[in-house]
Amino acid sequence: MKLLAGARFSALIVALWIVLAVLPAWMTFTPDVIDLPQLLSGPGSQALLGYDDLGRSVAERLVVGARTSLLAALGVVAVSTLVGTFIGALSAYLGGRIDQIVVRVIDIFLAFPGILLAIALAGILGPGIGNVVIALSLVGWVGYARLARAQVLALKHREHITAAISLGSRDTYIVTRHLLPLIAAPLIVEATFGIAAVVIGEAGLSFLGLGVQPPQASWGSMIRDGARYLLVAPHLVLAPGLALMLVVLAVNRLGDRLRDVMDVRGGRRGDR
Repeated sequence: MKLLAGARFSALIVALWIVLAVLPAWMTFTPDVIDLPQLLSGPGSQALLGYDDLGRSVAERLVVGARTSLLAALGVVAVSTLVGTFIGALSAYLGGRIDQIVVRVIDIFLAFPGILLAIALAGILGPGIGNVVIALSLVGWVGYARLARAQVLALKHREHITAAISLGSRDTYIVTRHLLPLIAAPLIVEATFGIAAVVIGEAGLSFLGLGVQPPQASWGSMIRDGARYLLVAPHLVLAPGLALMLVVLAVNRLGDRLRDVMDVRGGRRGDR
């Protein structure tokens, strides 16, 4: 019951994150309006989360930051999953020299810490949410490729795959109709955890000034700007920091729950 309650709370947090992300499209927000008399004002009746160092509403910028993190997470995970799954599955199925080359490329990417490589790529590409998605996707596809390759290697010699080959089915047909459906569960779980990783990555790049640029809002840039006033206006850091923590924790908890439901780690389904 405790596990189920935790999953429901996590789902509620994620649902709230998504709702906040789409609110700017349906409601009028003014996150960039400067109100000088309200500089560094704390939470009150006029603004639930107070104002920042330029007199802007922290709550409205928090909502815009939710949209930034959600767009980055969905974009990076979608690109990384598609590219990584295609490369990994095709490499394992074809084997030979192609598989050896792909494995060497994966090893090269894994030799570098992911966040450092993302920082380097973002620095080369320049700031902006689009470049953040590109940089994190160039780093993130490796995990999906490695997972897809391992799954296909374990499945490619099964009887129904051998029968499809004997019947003269094309390689693309075998991969898309016989292999991908069988490896979808672990990839979905990996993508769920990937969303949390991307949210952290986007916030980290924005904190370093390599993500979205002013006046656009990001939770990472809000934490960076508020750190200078931590002693006099802690709400500038606490609000985006708490939002970031809750979203990442909730997504990871949902990933754990999804992994248990899909029985990705194996064993239990076959024992029944």
